[in-house]
Amino acid sequence: MNIHLNHQLTPVPSEQATTPLLWWLREDCGLTGTRYGCGEGACGACTIHVDGAATRACITPCAAAAGRSVVTIEGLAQGGVPHPVQQAWIEFAVPQCGYCQSGQIMGAAALLAEHPQPTDAQIDAAMSGHLCRCGTYDRIRAAIHRAARIAAGTAR
Repeated sequence: MNIHLNHQLTPVPSEQATTPLLWWLREDCGLTGTRYGCGEGACGACTIHVDGAATRACITPCAAAAGRSVVTIEGLAQGGVPHPVQQAWIEFAVPQCGYCQSGQIMGAAALLAEHPQPTDAQIDAAMSGHLCRCGTYDRIRAAIHRAARIAAGTAR
C-alpha cells in the first residue's frame, strides 16, 4: 500500500492498514506537526488534507488513504514559499499557545481551495469543528480573509 505523502510516494506497511493516519504520520514518518487532540475527530487538531479535503487524521485509517494524496502541515508550503494561509497566520499573529494551529491552518487552506473568497458564514461553518482553547477565533477569521486576498493577488 502506498500514499502520496506531501508530494512523494510513500509505502505504508500492510500491518499499518488499520492504524489511524495520525499515528503513522507522527510515529513512523516523523511528521509531528499534525497534533493529537481528542482522538475522536471532534477538535480539529489533527486535520490534514486527503485529496484536498480537510480530514481528521485521528479517525482515518491508513488504508482509507491508500493511493491517495495526503498533505500535512509540513507539506503545505510549496518550493519554500509559505501557503497564503501560513503567511496570513504569521502576519496576524494568530496563535497563542499554538497547539491547534496546524489543524486550523489545514482547515482554512481546504476552505480557500473550495471557496476562494469565503464569507464570514462560510468561514464559521468550515472552522466550527476546530477548537481553540486560547479563543483566537477573531484573528483566525481575519487571517482567512487576508489569506484569500493574498491568494487572489489583491493583498494590501
